[in-house]
Amino acid sequence: MTSDALSAFPAPTDEVVDLCRDLLRIDTTNTGDNATSAGERRAAEYVAEKLAEVGVEPVLHESAPGRANVIARIPGTDPSRGALLVHGHLDVVPADPDEWSVDPFSGELRDGYLWGRGAIDMKDFDAMVLAVVRHWQRTGVRPPRDIVLAYTADEEAGSEYGAHFLATRHRDLFDGCTEGIGEVGGFSYTVDESQRLYLIETAQKGIDWLRLHAKGRPGHGSMVHGDNAVTALAEAVARIGAHRFPVVVTDTVRAFLEEVSEVLGIEVDPDDPEIAIAKLGPIANIIGATIRNTANPTRLDAGYKDNVIPGRASATIDCRSLPGQSELLERQLRELIGPDIDIEYIQRQPALETTFDGDLVEAMSAALRAEDPGARPVPYMLSGGTDAKAFSQLGIRCFGFAPLRLPADLNFSALFHGIDERVPVDGLQFGVRVLDRFLRTC
Repeated sequence: MTSDALSAFPAPTDEVVDLCRDLLRIDTTNTGDNATSAGERRAAEYVAEKLAEVGVEPVLHESAPGRANVIARIPGTDPSRGALLVHGHLDVVPADPDEWSVDPFSGELRDGYLWGRGAIDMKDFDAMVLAVVRHWQRTGVRPPRDIVLAYTADEEAGSEYGAHFLATRHRDLFDGCTEGIGEVGGFSYTVDESQRLYLIETAQKGIDWLRLHAKGRPGHGSMVHGDNAVTALAEAVARIGAHRFPVVVTDTVRAFLEEVSEVLGIEVDPDDPEIAIAKLGPIANIIGATIRNTANPTRLDAGYKDNVIPGRASATIDCRSLPGQSELLERQLRELIGPDIDIEYIQRQPALETTFDGDLVEAMSAALRAEDPGARPVPYMLSGGTDAKAFSQLGIRCFGFAPLRLPADLNFSALFHGIDERVPVDGLQFGVRVLDRFLRTC
């Protein structure tokens, strides 16, 4: 293609803004209920259209009506090498417009940011990858290894209709994949004007979502009642909510804290790291949640009339376990709630942990340093979970690497599932440049 022909197309750093805005304007709210979830198929069709437009052949796989996933493979120059999986989800958590400064599905461009539900979780990365791939197809670039693109549904409700569906029902699509990258990694934490840590996710906590069920004797609300299911449940939930599990420093967290100690010049007590973590500002919430198991009550359900004591009451607890500690967490919870309340697991997916080494890590680090000479890549553990849990079951070594250079004063962690979610435009463009370098060399 001639230079004149290429000039008719937008640069990937410009196109990423339009792609991300388009995706933000598609309401892909995932409520956890197929009847009320929305837009995933429309978003999948948009991605498929943008890939097909430049000669990539996408395939849509619908796991249930409206729950669509897009897969495509880009051939590399060396077929003997293992393929790289690049995955991103298209669904988002709900957003209440009354709580936001802008319409959460407007994709509004304001003050140097692109605003909308999914801006950093994770339509920004979806758009970055699209922009890079479209640029490659237009310019004839081929990566050194096969790249498998996966745009998934349902990540925000456990991935049953997305990554887990693909990993169990369509394993052949990932033939040859040995490594993968996805969300919540490669973002910056500013140390000073000349130095930034870039947190690359090498571990993530397990998902242990459960429901507690208390049983009691139904009765009239006006009577003295000593066997009240609501009371028993409320007491158990209060004990869980108030409990702090013991500190456990994993290899990944220890490596992160050692880097922080050196860069910030602070002492870190490995047996009591909370004092040091509290000094990390906006990322303290993420790191602080990775030094212990956690359990947070999120929903309550009991009763059917104001003056009837129900015979059953339930609560949902969002538990996250450290690597290798899911069974220990269950025992800890049982001690807290007592023997008379039943535990039912809604989701139980294992924690993941890999080492911070190898050619892929070197390629990530080199790409970051090329675009930011002050970059210092470090490993960290994500306090949540991602589609990597499903893909790791295929033997794929998974990392979180969705690069963003962030303003020093942006509370990045608060934007995940929070109000006024937004991504800096120059951060999006930085991410495109880093991904382009990384995927050309990995």
